[in-house]
Amino acid sequence: MKKVERINVIMRYINNRAHFTIAEIMREFNVSRSTAIRDVREIEAMGMPLVSEVGRDGGYFVMHNSVLPEVRFTDNEVKALFIAFMATRNQQLPYLKSRQSIAEKLLSLISESQQDDLILLNQILLFEGTNPHNPDLLDLSDLPHPMVEMLFQTLLMDRYLFITTDEENIQTSYPIYLLHLYHEKSLWLIEGFDLKEEKKRIIPVDQIIDVKPCPANKRVNEQEITEKLNKHAETANLVLELGAKAIAQFRKYHPLKVSISYTNPFQTTAVLKMFVDVNKPEELNEMTNWLLFLGEDLEVREMPGEVLECLQERSELYCP
Repeated sequence: MKKVERINVIMRYINNRAHFTIAEIMREFNVSRSTAIRDVREIEAMGMPLVSEVGRDGGYFVMHNSVLPEVRFTDNEVKALFIAFMATRNQQLPYLKSRQSIAEKLLSLISESQQDDLILLNQILLFEGTNPHNPDLLDLSDLPHPMVEMLFQTLLMDRYLFITTDEENIQTSYPIYLLHLYHEKSLWLIEGFDLKEEKKRIIPVDQIIDVKPCPANKRVNEQEITEKLNKHAETANLVLELGAKAIAQFRKYHPLKVSISYTNPFQTTAVLKMFVDVNKPEELNEMTNWLLFLGEDLEVREMPGEVLECLQERSELYCP
């Protein structure tokens, strides 16, 4: 790492901490003591208000309301930000209006030559959901459900929520502890622990009409929630050994909550364990399609009979 780049990174590092020591700078940035001291002195000289404390456990304190100098992006950092914006547009993400102002600020910060590079990338690169006849970085037509941003604001303050849903004109209210808010198959979904029924629940955000902090008398300790989730965790009924080709397919696409454990240091073999609810036809059908997508470079350790039957039916369909 070049000195100028290191200085900028160290400034951001210490600006986010109330206290730091020279030893921490040495470990974090793999520099000698003399280099760490010299860098800190240069940062002080640039105007960052640091207060040193003498003694065995002494170090430096960062004064409140300190201001960092102007941030500059490298060519690769600019391209990374731009491509990230391109790849995620039209994905029903929250804060799309803020994304527009961020993009405008980014474009105003960079040089003309960097802008020319971005224009060329914008003409060449296409991602899923992009209109090839209007590949505009600031195209914000695909706004998310209004409830998504409200959920983001609420859950940052409190994960205990009281949610009201409307499904086919039937309104239902219940308290939940939010586990995850995720985006899958073009839908925003909540995975939460129902505090009344004491079970995990998946709730489409499109069905939510109101969300409030959960009343104190309906809350359950987080440790108790974890214990109850572990107690009722579904035992894996599908266990596969994956070879290199199947792992490559897994990396291209896999259900959000499915993971693999590598069984060698070269990551060419792995084990996949998951639960398939065979009583849900839609889930059974989706899982069959996905297993066919993984290909033949796998070995079955355990598989529900219903999944095996579906696979055999598909094989007969495609190979008469």
